[in-house]
Amino acid sequence: MTSYSCCLILLLFTWNTAAYGPNQRAQKKGDIILGGLFPIHFGVAAKDQDLKSRPESVECIRYNFRGFRWLQAMIFAIEEINSSPTLLPNMTLGYRIFDTCNTVSKALEATLSFVAQNKIDSLNLDEFCNCSEHIPSTIAVVGATGSGISTAVANLLGLFYIPQVSYASSSRLLSNKNQFKSFLRTIPNDEHQATAMADIIEYFRWNWVGTIAADDDYGRPGIEKFREEAEERDICIDFSELISQYSDEEEIQQVVEVIQNSTARVIVVFSSGPDLEPLIKEIVRRNITGKIWLASEAWASSSLIAMPEFFRVIGSTIGFALKAGQIPGFREFLQKVHPKKSTNNGFAKEFWEETFNCYLPDGSKNSPASTSFHKGHEEGLGAGNGTSAFRPPCTGDENITSVETPYMDYTHLRISYNVYLAVYSIAHALQDIYTCTPGKGLFTNGSCADIKKVEAWQVLKHLRHLNFTNNMGEQVDFDEFGDLVGNYSIINWHLSPEDGSVIFEEVGHYNVYAKKGERLFINENKILWGGFSKEVPFSNCSRDCLPGTRKGIIEGEPTCCFECVDCPDGEYSDETDASACDKCPEDYWSNENHTSCIPKQIEFLAWTEPFGIALTLFAVLGIFLTSFVLGVFTKFRNTPIVKATNRELSYLLLFSLLCCFSSSLFFIGEPQNWTCRLRQPAFGISFVLCISCILVKTNRVLLVFEAKIPTSLHRKWWGLNLQFLLVFLCTFVQIVICVIWLYTAPPSSYRNHELEDEIIFITCHEGSLMALGFLIGYTCLLAAICFFFAFKSRKLPENFNEAKFITFSMLIFFIVWISFIPAYASTYGKFVSAVEVIAILAASFGLLACIFFNKVYIILFKPSRNTIEEVRCSTAAHAFKVAARATLRRSNVSRKRSNSLGGSTGSTPSSSISSKSNHEDPFPLPACAERQRQQQRGCKQKVSFGSGTVTLSLSFEEPQKNAMANRNAKRRNSLEAQNSDDSLMRHRALLPLQ
Repeated sequence: MTSYSCCLILLLFTWNTAAYGPNQRAQKKGDIILGGLFPIHFGVAAKDQDLKSRPESVECIRYNFRGFRWLQAMIFAIEEINSSPTLLPNMTLGYRIFDTCNTVSKALEATLSFVAQNKIDSLNLDEFCNCSEHIPSTIAVVGATGSGISTAVANLLGLFYIPQVSYASSSRLLSNKNQFKSFLRTIPNDEHQATAMADIIEYFRWNWVGTIAADDDYGRPGIEKFREEAEERDICIDFSELISQYSDEEEIQQVVEVIQNSTARVIVVFSSGPDLEPLIKEIVRRNITGKIWLASEAWASSSLIAMPEFFRVIGSTIGFALKAGQIPGFREFLQKVHPKKSTNNGFAKEFWEETFNCYLPDGSKNSPASTSFHKGHEEGLGAGNGTSAFRPPCTGDENITSVETPYMDYTHLRISYNVYLAVYSIAHALQDIYTCTPGKGLFTNGSCADIKKVEAWQVLKHLRHLNFTNNMGEQVDFDEFGDLVGNYSIINWHLSPEDGSVIFEEVGHYNVYAKKGERLFINENKILWGGFSKEVPFSNCSRDCLPGTRKGIIEGEPTCCFECVDCPDGEYSDETDASACDKCPEDYWSNENHTSCIPKQIEFLAWTEPFGIALTLFAVLGIFLTSFVLGVFTKFRNTPIVKATNRELSYLLLFSLLCCFSSSLFFIGEPQNWTCRLRQPAFGISFVLCISCILVKTNRVLLVFEAKIPTSLHRKWWGLNLQFLLVFLCTFVQIVICVIWLYTAPPSSYRNHELEDEIIFITCHEGSLMALGFLIGYTCLLAAICFFFAFKSRKLPENFNEAKFITFSMLIFFIVWISFIPAYASTYGKFVSAVEVIAILAASFGLLACIFFNKVYIILFKPSRNTIEEVRCSTAAHAFKVAARATLRRSNVSRKRSNSLGGSTGSTPSSSISSKSNHEDPFPLPACAERQRQQQRGCKQKVSFGSGTVTLSLSFEEPQKNAMANRNAKRRNSLEAQNSDDSLMRHRALLPLQ
């Protein structure tokens, strides 16, 4: 079984070695061998294998000058380490480097060479195989370039735990340590690059892009990460296409059609140069210009794409490049390359032929290769393309510095420095093994590996714990995913004014160590769009929405395609392309353009506005007129008119009216807490005091004139003290209502934002509408009682209680306050206060005018009526009217009673009753008697008055058949009534002077 395994592995190794002859590898012996995988060619020739004979290895085509420079960087680093007295002293590193031809199949062929030798060593089959020359195992591999190739290689190397340190594979899939156990890299993974691309698009305010990705493990994960970042930033993707260098023409045509028909101007491309080249050539053929290309690191500086003839199409490229490093002495090393001197480098011969477009006679080719080359630039990918022309022979004396190729473009070493760093990482891991102290090692019980018999898995262990300082003074240590975190430079393609070649101008950088939002820096002044323009191109599905508008969704379209909708009232947007409008603060409102918020207009019933001024003038007028009336009443306080109206109550009534007019002023001006708590109680108490005075005064006179015989008890109840007590009691009830209101739910100032959006109404929140209802309801109840008594006393002497005017004033009061209720409920804002002020003023003016203006008119303009005779005349006239009615009622009753007793209704006798007073009246009323006779004219009952004598004459018809007994009975009743009424009349006649 062992012999069989040995033969199988040797067969595999022999076939692999045959495929990679001396001219297809770079190899040097050493104590420890490092493997290398580099893309010396861009691809392989398409060849149909019909399997009629043994398949041959496919031929690599299109020489890659950059790939050869990367290979040279590995050789330079190994030779530099071998010559170092401090790093791995007494140890020599060797190398075995193969060409992957940028394909998975060639890379796996080379990887099998590494694995086969390691397997032979692990089986210890030297005694069975009788090997003539021992080849040390490959303990680590540097490479490969493309992420797709590295994925395949990592799967194979991981089976044997052979460490693989890549210098250019950035796919984030390779960070999965469960799948790729032995993979490490000196290049940042694409996760940061995809985030940086999204940040650039957001920086330039683009939101409508297309994406193109290589159909491999580099392009697909990279563009997927970009889509995730774009979605977070509301960036929409118009199209997403996959490409490959092996795509047929029809697929390329289809992708170009999509690009040409798309309205997106920005195209994000995650691809390598070889995969993108066929697409760019077709775009150039169709002359599709005006696109902005956002390039990933793999092709941002590729010489396959960065060609002057392509510049008119892709001149607006912005790309990412790795941070450049410094390799001292590398330039001189690159210039020393020569086929005869580089005996260990089997790729030097082909490099010389491709560089000088000649052939070496001792080359392996039977005839000169017919190739041509073109120039590239920093880290660009150069290629040789076959032609039909024959090359001249090489002399071997050609000067390498006289020709410009990507190989000699060492001004910005990025991938080359990553190769250099990868070799040094492996060397430092070996140094850690070399200097390991037993008991402090990384293996079981702190043991150390033997540097002379070191195995690949032991090197992998030390690589995972590596930490050293590179030649640029930076710390190098792989994270838990085997990655190195690095920064990116942002480059923009320019045309060189000197030779017209494409140059890469650094216009910014991306610092992955910075906090979010501060990682990206771009110097826009250095960017040229299309090679000449400074204006940032537009790549949005819709035009930006101006401040004052927001983005509105269009049904069926991506979120980036929108319509601009004006912000609603009360909201604003002060930025371009706002997703939503912001609400203004509570005390602010949007301006006319909805671009900012302005303070809301504050409204209340102000002193300075016309309406407030008018109401104030009316209130002041009321105060003035009331004061004037009070002054008149004070000056003429001893006149009969003033006395007859109950002078003291009139003063109190006028004072209450002053309070009513004054209370209206509390409703004007900006409401404060104290004014809100004062105005309603002041209004309520003032009006109750006013109505109470009218009620008590009216009720007193009514009681006096309706009393039959005044007694001492009547005089006691009619006294002034009791009148004031009744007024106080009525007012006290209102005071209690107000105190309870202010204690339980006090009114307060309130800023009302709900009535109108643009206006803040400063009003009084009444606290309790029920309390306000009780306050007004109690006032109206007293007014209703007052109205009842006034109506009942409407026939009293007008000089006494002007009942008609009080009745009319109460009607005005009711009309005002009944109208107030719906008006108060239907108005809002400052008009609520205005309605109440109008109601207070109207009711107050009504009371003042109806009760006092007539008296003031008589006092000032009709003094002849302000006499004792006039007052007594009116009083006496009323008294005799009442007596006459009483006498008439008794006479009618007596007559009916006589008729019922006598039973005779046949005759109607005439009866005349005359009575002369035995007492002289101290106040003769001749004029009054005459007016009374005129008033009674035309009535069946007649009342006549004589000077000093009161004569009551009653005329009525009686049946002639009345008995004499009935006449005598009636005469006695009439005389009794006359004596009683005469006593009451004398008392009422003296009432005004009491």
